[in-house]
Amino acid sequence: MTETTRTTVGIGGAAESTDMVLNIGPQHPSTHGVLRLRLVLDGEVIQHAEPVIGYMHRGAEKLFEARDYRQIVMLANRHDWLSAFSNELGVVMAVERMLGMEVPERAVWTRTLLAELNRVLNHLMFLGSYPLELGGITPVFYAFTEREKLQAVMEEISGGRMHYMFNRVGGLKEDLPAGWPGRVRHAIADVRSRMDVYDRLVLGNEIFRGRTRGVGALSREAVHAYGVSGPIARASGVDFDLRRDEPYLAYGELADVLTVVTREDGDCLARFECLLEQTHNALALADACLDRLTELPPGPVNQRLPKVLKAPEGHTYAWTENPLGVNGYYLVSKGEKTPYRLKLRSASFNNIQALTELLPGTQVADMVAILGSLFFVVGDIDK
Repeated sequence: MTETTRTTVGIGGAAESTDMVLNIGPQHPSTHGVLRLRLVLDGEVIQHAEPVIGYMHRGAEKLFEARDYRQIVMLANRHDWLSAFSNELGVVMAVERMLGMEVPERAVWTRTLLAELNRVLNHLMFLGSYPLELGGITPVFYAFTEREKLQAVMEEISGGRMHYMFNRVGGLKEDLPAGWPGRVRHAIADVRSRMDVYDRLVLGNEIFRGRTRGVGALSREAVHAYGVSGPIARASGVDFDLRRDEPYLAYGELADVLTVVTREDGDCLARFECLLEQTHNALALADACLDRLTELPPGPVNQRLPKVLKAPEGHTYAWTENPLGVNGYYLVSKGEKTPYRLKLRSASFNNIQALTELLPGTQVADMVAILGSLFFVVGDIDK
């Protein structure tokens, strides 16, 4: 074997390793939202990553304290605009718990149905937009087509396409329209019949798998340290879901249908697979809720409330398994018609902090793949 001689000519100051600080964002709010990443690079390798948040901060927690218990529902459904119904649900459950109020059975099952439809709507957005961020434009067209079918039935029952305002303290705004369950069942069947698109078009794509397998692996220890939850935590093997582990609404009666999807690899591909399988299961849960609703006799869907609603003095914490993870409201009351304090624990706020763990040591080219796989909404961070 002949000896190889290497000669380096004229590199000057580049011979010294120099870190470069790169700002990614903030971007325009018509994207996923305004998030800035401050990256320290050594060549193409990320050495340090700091998510810089607060560009969309609206002071929602303080605004809660200036609205009465009917009005705060409007604020609650806006921080994660893809999970509006689930956001409403958590805050009315907290107030109902303070009041010791029982919700009619018909409202409980309808809430569960709408929460699962909202979960599917949320997940379809990310199932379409994540491949788009990696260069695949086709899946987003399928995602929006299927979303539109579910949006139509959600709009029919609530009047809203994004901010439903259908929950009320004590139940729901009104009963189901005539023939609505049948239209929902048809919409669910339509969406389910086309879900294999993501198996074939996305998971079956070798470029997609090459960009996501083994990239951005998050350990169980990091999940617990940062308070990560939802499909991102379950993709790292953390088998936790409030619908099964601390059942609320009608989930205790749906244990035979509910499947908690987990993976062990914790990489971008595992997170996408968890999201996809969870969508399949949410459709099955919605069908089960429809079956139960058709068996229930006609009845009320809400409780009569006094003209001025005041929660008794005390405090409570209500948390739900939102589409993106654990969403919690800590409510403190002084016996007035407005909350004394309402602290929001949003899923995206904790999940996005894991970027400080995920990005160091990875290539700049993998940054978008990792960032997109955290499935966050910036309004859910900047509360």
